[in-house]
Amino acid sequence: MARAVWLLSAAVLSLLPAGHAFYLPGAAPHDYHDGEKVELFVNALTPMIAGYDNAKLKSLINYDYYNPAFHFCQPADGPRKEPESLGSILFGDRIFNSPYDIRMMQDNATCKVLCTETVPPDDAKFINDRIREDYAINWLIDGLPAAEMKEDKKTGELFFDMGFNLGYDEGEFQDMPALHNHYDIVLRYHQPVPDVPEYRIVGVLVWPSSRGGPQDVPADGSIDCGSSPSALVLSETQNNTVTYTYRVMWNESDTPWATRWDNYLHIFDPRIHWFSLINSIIVVVFLCLMVSMILLRTVTRDISRYNAIDLSEDVQEDWGWKLVHGEVFRTPGNPMVLSVLVGNGAQLCAMVGVTLIFALLGFLSPSNRGSLATVMIVCWTFFGGISGYISSRVYASLGGTNKRRNSFFTATIMPTFVFAVVFLLNLFLIAAGSSGAVPFGTILLVIILWFGISAPLSAVGSYFGSKHGAVTHPVRVNQIPRQIPPQPKYLRPWAASILAGILPFGAAFIELYFVLSSLFASRAYYAFGFLALTAAVVALTTATVTILFTYFQLCAEDYRWHWRAFLTGGGSAFWLLAYGIIYWALRLSLDSFTSTVLYMGYLLLLALFDFLITGTIGFLATYWAVRRLYSAIRVD
Repeated sequence: MARAVWLLSAAVLSLLPAGHAFYLPGAAPHDYHDGEKVELFVNALTPMIAGYDNAKLKSLINYDYYNPAFHFCQPADGPRKEPESLGSILFGDRIFNSPYDIRMMQDNATCKVLCTETVPPDDAKFINDRIREDYAINWLIDGLPAAEMKEDKKTGELFFDMGFNLGYDEGEFQDMPALHNHYDIVLRYHQPVPDVPEYRIVGVLVWPSSRGGPQDVPADGSIDCGSSPSALVLSETQNNTVTYTYRVMWNESDTPWATRWDNYLHIFDPRIHWFSLINSIIVVVFLCLMVSMILLRTVTRDISRYNAIDLSEDVQEDWGWKLVHGEVFRTPGNPMVLSVLVGNGAQLCAMVGVTLIFALLGFLSPSNRGSLATVMIVCWTFFGGISGYISSRVYASLGGTNKRRNSFFTATIMPTFVFAVVFLLNLFLIAAGSSGAVPFGTILLVIILWFGISAPLSAVGSYFGSKHGAVTHPVRVNQIPRQIPPQPKYLRPWAASILAGILPFGAAFIELYFVLSSLFASRAYYAFGFLALTAAVVALTTATVTILFTYFQLCAEDYRWHWRAFLTGGGSAFWLLAYGIIYWALRLSLDSFTSTVLYMGYLLLLALFDFLITGTIGFLATYWAVRRLYSAIRVD
């Protein structure tokens, strides 16, 4: 589980998402001495976007570094797996030790031979296919990922792009890719106290190159570190001999250890984030003003007219939304399903909110790999009581009576569906030989968290929710339901959901692009300030637009607002799904069936979570507004 020992200072700095991510250390820095061994760990190979203009991601399958088909050099005593957090394992990290011998402050004047491997034709084809798909090698040194230095073409800033290419297939080697078999490792160090021989690593850069031909490995065993006249092209018809070499160089840097992640956590074109945020704020301010105008002017005027009527008169004429005062709290269809969805949505809302707070306060250090996913899973587990409590109270308020079944469904239906989808996707990963497949032990741990902690907490929450009982309603429900007149087309359920979902989605679609790139294209995302503000704007937009559409619906004498409010609030999920398909068409080039299934499966889960979260926000906000609205009028 993630260690929560980071300092709580610099929260305000974390809210400034304009570029320099202030890194709050999660552990004491390691001070190296001259000649001390520096461990190099290897991680799974991941597909990456080779360029930043029109390049596309070509695969979603990760591969173990020590996959036998790659024939990478192994330690003398065999690979040793390093301990990882739950979130790190779920996100595909597979970290092992390596045979690289790196000593602090000791440069290599000549290149070192790591090993020589024989690659058969079938494995050569496997490697060439991975090179064509732009796979990247991932290393870790002192918690920092190895990277290539690149330039942001829009801002001109230099940044560290995590990972480096397995090979290249440009120019004359377009048909037969070239394998990178030599690595120039540049380690940046900082000396915190002058004249004290203690050093801290603040940057890891790797310059890979392809070196083929017999002239690179002379008979006397000395290795020339100069450029190679030829590249290493693996033949797919005969055995290949591959010699892996490396050279280590140390480069002093004035970057302190506490801000060493600034070069990695680069925000591409911050102006786009600011434009999106300002645009979202303008939209939500406009919506709030519109809703306030309706509530303060139209509704207040209606309430004054209704309350001015003499209730002692025999004839009373109602109009507008007051006509349905005897129907507005009538039990909707399928109250069990609605309450279960709202309960699970409330659990997800709490999980997202607390995770963003942890991120803003600096608790989720980038050096602690998988900490974000770990915190989300832990929060979801321990917030099971919230889902049970909200679901039971909503169910009772909607007139439900089978409390035990509600408690059971709340704790099981949504987690079971998510687990079934993830398990099915995991089978595709296993069939593809991907290192991203979740091990059986991790699956068992998630099941234990679910059945051992989340489900019992949900039952406890249901007990207390049932004990508190239903929410009181300000008006009584008539015994005979009134007839509903024909509705305008824009107020029909699906039309209203799609129309209402445009505004919340429009407030977040730019930030959504960077989130999808982080999830699928292995790009670092650490603009949690932008993300938190965008999430707040989306929540407020969802609440206001749902209240607005519900008011229009009630004025049209349609009292069936419960399901409409949930669907209207969750309308942004339909746009998220459509945007995901557009992203697939424009930014992805997935040739394999497995990668396509994985992307669509993960996109479906993202849309489901968004539907539950925004639908819950819309329903609860509308429930509060409807109660306030009808408690302000006099009814005989």
